[in-house]
Amino acid sequence: MLEVVHVPLEGREYDVRIGAGLIATAGAEIAPFLARPRVAVVTETRVAALHLDGLREGLAAAGIEMVSLELPPGESTKAWPEFTRCVEWLLEQKIERRDVVIALGGGVIGDLVGFAAAVLRRGIRFVQVPTSLLAQVDSSVGGKTGINAPQGKNLIGAFHQPALVLADTDTLNTLSTRDFLSGYGEVVKYGMLGDASFFEWLEKRGPDLLAGHQDARIEAVRRSVQMKAAIVLRDETEQGDRALLNLGHTFCHALESATGYSDRLLHGEGVAIGCALAFELSSRLGLCSQEDPSRVRAHLSAMGMKVDLSDIEGDLPDAATLLDLMGQDKKVVDGQLRFILARGLGEAFVTADVPKESVLTLLQDALAVR
Repeated sequence: MLEVVHVPLEGREYDVRIGAGLIATAGAEIAPFLARPRVAVVTETRVAALHLDGLREGLAAAGIEMVSLELPPGESTKAWPEFTRCVEWLLEQKIERRDVVIALGGGVIGDLVGFAAAVLRRGIRFVQVPTSLLAQVDSSVGGKTGINAPQGKNLIGAFHQPALVLADTDTLNTLSTRDFLSGYGEVVKYGMLGDASFFEWLEKRGPDLLAGHQDARIEAVRRSVQMKAAIVLRDETEQGDRALLNLGHTFCHALESATGYSDRLLHGEGVAIGCALAFELSSRLGLCSQEDPSRVRAHLSAMGMKVDLSDIEGDLPDAATLLDLMGQDKKVVDGQLRFILARGLGEAFVTADVPKESVLTLLQDALAVR
């Protein structure tokens, strides 16, 4: 079963191909993009141990030679030192403007390699081969690339669309339950922000996704990618609608910063907690019924996910500090925090009209139950 979502950005069209076994056929998929039968692959050590040999074989089957660089795993890789290492390695490999670079890994690798491709020789093509659920449904699609700064997450980067995305759902079998659920945080976000019927589908099929049902996983990735692609088409560089994709992220980025971008809080876990907080804030502001945040929390809890600040191990800063950390978010415009709130499930919208006192009280109450 192969699903294809076409992203028809004028002059930069590409396909997102979703299905099992795509790494094994990567050579045939990528060959049409190559001026010469050679590619550079950038990955990280944990992913390399699981999938690099398979990719090498898949490329070799089409007569394509591969050179590879393995970076350390983890969010800390997504910063200047490893980015510099990546760019300089690509130059040492004499990667030319007509060549293709492959990003093999999760969101960290996809973001970093995409940014390297954006700036190397003023822009070369790259192919995303996302190996985590999080990357398959979110970071590999839409062309956002970048690295983190000490001041905050994803503050340095560029919009650079991939030439192709190969989402091999077999790679999801190698994820830990925690990593899979982290990715699920982004999947369920799509239902919350723009498709109540998808949220209902996930309420029924979520356990099947977790249990490894291939058809359910392919369908969940397809619907997530389709929704993201539709929003990116309307607003590629995040001037308006694309900000909807950041549902839960204003809270999430502050929590990630507060926990040092460490394994204390994975990105999708922060998104899930952030979505629960966003719906609670929406309810307190009279935008949606209390039933909606209750339903969000019930589904996340049923899936075994983090829902509350008390689910984060260790100490957190006070509410005022968390609010300050939100001020470093990229969604700040003229010093005003933009929130993605909801009038109901599947009805998210962007607003700057949120009293800081309401956010502060929400955070104080959330911290009080720790």
